[in-house]
Amino acid sequence: MALRPVSEADLVVLEKLTQDPEAAGEFGLFGFFDPGRYRRKWAENGLLGDDGGTLMVVRGSESLGFVNWRRRQTTPAAHCWTMGIALLPQARGQGHGAEAHRLLARYLFAHSPVHRIEADTEVENIAEQKTLERAGFSREGVMRGIGWRDGAWRDGVTYSLLRTDPPV
Repeated sequence: MALRPVSEADLVVLEKLTQDPEAAGEFGLFGFFDPGRYRRKWAENGLLGDDGGTLMVVRGSESLGFVNWRRRQTTPAAHCWTMGIALLPQARGQGHGAEAHRLLARYLFAHSPVHRIEADTEVENIAEQKTLERAGFSREGVMRGIGWRDGAWRDGVTYSLLRTDPPV
């Protein structure tokens, strides 16, 4: 398994995982939005920028989904990365998520000076919580009413990985 930059042909996978209710799954659909946004951002910078990016999760030539990250300012002098993942339905439940999280964390620590990477998920998303723990992330706490999805405010859970944490 590997991570690689998004190609133009991959844009259909990103659109499917964020716009198709069946592909997005219970925790991945946040309503329909501008369908051209990925294509415009890809044309602008290949979905890789100073404040975040997106990489494809692949096994050989097969696309499994994508990972992304964005900058979160933590103090006037520091920031961390916040990361996320979306896997196609056929790639879920096979350990690909934990490996993709590990690969992205290694990439971000290798190519930026950040000390902290965060990942958030809904309290009800037990599969993602277990995945983050298998990837070496530590559960930090519950954020009440942090996310709006499917007509209701949802509680979230924050996980973190520090540069100094033991590798998994």
